[in-house]
Amino acid sequence: MKYLKAEILVGIFVLAGIIAAVVLSLKVAGLVLNTSSDVYTLHAKFDNIGSLKLRAPVKIGGVLVGRVSGIRLDEKTMTPVVDMEIDASCNKLSNESKASIQTAGIIGEQYISLTPGFYDEDLGSEYLKDGDYFQDTGSALVLEDLIGKFLYSAGSGDAKAEGAEAK
Repeated sequence: MKYLKAEILVGIFVLAGIIAAVVLSLKVAGLVLNTSSDVYTLHAKFDNIGSLKLRAPVKIGGVLVGRVSGIRLDEKTMTPVVDMEIDASCNKLSNESKASIQTAGIIGEQYISLTPGFYDEDLGSEYLKDGDYFQDTGSALVLEDLIGKFLYSAGSGDAKAEGAEAK
C-alpha cells in the first residue's frame, strides 16, 4: 500500500514533466497554444522571397509583431505574395510603411522587417487595415546571386586590365 502512493506521486511527476516538455517545445517552435489573440492580415508583393518560410517572424525594429501566415503566387502578375498576421496592438502602420525581407546573420533564417512610414492626414496618409497591401517592399537578397555578381565583376575587371596591358 505504501508503494502505491509513491508510484502515484512518481506518475504525476512524470506526467507534469511531459506536459512541461510539450509546452516548451511548442514555445521554441513558435507555435501558440491560445488562438484568442487579435490579429489582422496584411499582404505584400515581392520580386523574390528567397527562402522565406511559413511562420517566419515579422518584426518592427527587432520586436516580434506577427508571423507569416501564407505564401502564394499572384496568378496575374506571377509574383510572390506574402500574407502576414500582425498583432492588433500594432494597428498604427501607415500606408507609406515598408516591408522588406531580411536575413538574421549571414546565413540565418529570413524574416520580414517592417519600417513604419510617415503618417500625416493632410498629405492623404492612411493606416493599413485588414487586407491591405504594402506598396513599398524590398525583396530578399540571395547570397548566391551576390557571389555570382561579385565573381563576374571581378572576372570582367581582370579581363579589361589584361586587354589594356596588351595594347
